Amino acid sequence: MEITQRIENWASTHYPAWFDFVRMGLGVFLFVKGFIVLSQIDSVQMFISNINALNGTNVNWNAQLLVQFIAYMHIIGGLFIALGFLTRIAIFFQLPILLGAVLFTMPGMRMDAGNTMAQGGINFVWTEVNLNTTTFEWWTALFTLILLISSFIIGSGPWSVDKYLEHYEET
Repeated sequence: MEITQRIENWASTHYPAWFDFVRMGLGVFLFVKGFIVLSQIDSVQMFISNINALNGTNVNWNAQLLVQFIAYMHIIGGLFIALGFLTRIAIFFQLPILLGAVLFTMPGMRMDAGNTMAQGGINFVWTEVNLNTTTFEWWTALFTLILLISSFIIGSGPWSVDKYLEHYEET
């Protein structure tokens, strides 16, 4: 509890006002990204199904459920982040999704079904890292992850529902 209060006190005294616009933009981006994922649900399901096909065990990831979970977490979490409402909790639920996006779209990384190390697992094998083939999605996911971590540390800021509720007094 003490470390949380120390981070909160540090963030309150060192908060740059312009970072509220970054937080709002990040929330709007995630909100829109949720609708993009829903509109391209077939291609995202195919990607998840390919990961499942490489998995040699009987673990069945329900691609439809997973894609809908990711999309709705982006929509709801993005709205909460943009408004500054329960910001750190919303970011906490976004972090694993973005970490997975960064890892699964990493340049030079490919999946191999011939995993001799662990039976039934997916072996991530480094191929030649060619920065010319670095995907735009990876850079976007990495930049979004960095902004999420920064927003998680700094907090919601003065222009947020959290700050309004903190100072709100019933009359």
